[in-house]
Amino acid sequence: QVRLVESGGGLVQPGGSLRLSCVASGRAFSRYAVGWFRQAPGKGRESVAAITWTGDTTYFIDSVKGRFTISRDNAKDTAYLQMDNLKPEDTGVYSCNLGGHFSGGRYIPHRTFWGQGTQVTVSS
Repeated sequence: QVRLVESGGGLVQPGGSLRLSCVASGRAFSRYAVGWFRQAPGKGRESVAAITWTGDTTYFIDSVKGRFTISRDNAKDTAYLQMDNLKPEDTGVYSCNLGGHFSGGRYIPHRTFWGQGTQVTVSS
């Protein structure tokens, strides 16, 4: 059974930084792509960033390009989302997804393998 646990969220002022972690267990993490998603209050979930199993290809939505970085450490079964220069519109619950695929330049999530999410609030 796959388990994904996110951490690293919190309250930060605009312009600040946070690093989210997603630790996986129960599946061969290193063989699968990972995606980060967020859901703002009253809105649907959106894909934020993703990385292939090799780590050589990444995807970001336009609104976070140049501010967010995605990486992975397969030896630790962990993926990271480094978020810099945070803005209030980045506020939401951030969740990771394991085992999706890339199609048309976008990351399509696996329907089952989700973490519980971590809250990120950007506010002064």
